[in-house]
Amino acid sequence: MAENGKFHGIIGAGGAHDGGANFSNMAYYQKLGEGSNMSIDSVNSMQTNMQVVVSSYSVGNSIFRPGRVSHALSDDALAQALMDTRYPTETLKDYEEWTIDLEKLHIGMPFAQGAFGKLYKGAYNGGDVAIKLLERPEADPEKAQLLEQQFVQEVVMLAILTHSNIVKFVGACRKPMVWCIVTEYAKRGSVRNFLNGRQNRSVALKLAVKQALDIARGMAYVHGLGFIHRDLKSDNLLISGDKSIKIADFGVARIEVTTEGMTPETGTYRWMAPEMIQHRPYNQKVDVYSFGIVLWELITGDLPFANMTAVQAAFAVVNRGVRPVIPRDCLPTLGEIMTRCWDANPDARPPFTEIVRMLEQVELEVVNTVRKARFRCCISQPMTLD
Repeated sequence: MAENGKFHGIIGAGGAHDGGANFSNMAYYQKLGEGSNMSIDSVNSMQTNMQVVVSSYSVGNSIFRPGRVSHALSDDALAQALMDTRYPTETLKDYEEWTIDLEKLHIGMPFAQGAFGKLYKGAYNGGDVAIKLLERPEADPEKAQLLEQQFVQEVVMLAILTHSNIVKFVGACRKPMVWCIVTEYAKRGSVRNFLNGRQNRSVALKLAVKQALDIARGMAYVHGLGFIHRDLKSDNLLISGDKSIKIADFGVARIEVTTEGMTPETGTYRWMAPEMIQHRPYNQKVDVYSFGIVLWELITGDLPFANMTAVQAAFAVVNRGVRPVIPRDCLPTLGEIMTRCWDANPDARPPFTEIVRMLEQVELEVVNTVRKARFRCCISQPMTLD
């Protein structure tokens, strides 16, 4: 997803990039950078990068009967390919129980699209869902193989991860030319989209801390199972109806390994740890770094390094140790968490289990501060008989 792009589906945008450490090909970055419709996408990085689609008619009016494409989508080849009854539905080996029944699937209008697919709002078995359709690149077998690997990886991850702060997996299926992943739908959209839509951008402190705790608890669970997300950012954090956070887009996540074989071309520069930008070996602590940036976003409401391009931000982070400026009125404890999370030394960054404990203390501090403020108000303005 282009870094200033927005969408509010349940599958977050997996921002890709060409992560060259020497930044030698600046013209390439500028050409494909933030002003373009596509994200900076390296040849070897098969993320499904989503860009918002502005429609003149609502999603609600386009839901059609099961197993069919509505008139509004009659020219949508991707949706048609999924629903084409001439081709059998292929299951995923060892995960057959997650195969969706296309007769129960209603597809609405696409609300996001990218290099390899689209996102749609729809319904499955009567519940609102987000539908991610990936197109098999027919002319490029190598890309097709890599994209299918990512599809399988995301399905496996979603099937394994069961947590209140992880997006709920509904199911998946394959057709010869299209792959489909269905998840719950977060009607409030992504954190980034939510922040962009706020007039003063900042979130109420109590809510910001609660949402930060949601993210930290979800990531503690992910790390506890030995996984790394690798693209933790506000676009991939979705807000449910009760304002709780759901971590999404596990298409670039993987099991942590001790070798140096991690693919560096993943993630998005503004949220990316310096060791990943530099193509150095990394571990789960890259997610902790990204969380520090997300926490700053929740507190300030701003886009990280808003006065820089993504590549400029990456260069500044790596070569000059630049980090977002912590507001003067920020709670010292929150400022300390941010600083520790985005430390240049991965070993100095706290694990998410510790971050959860620190944020729980902050939550108590915020509640007590509010209570004291209300008490002082009552003292200065005593209740009257009226």
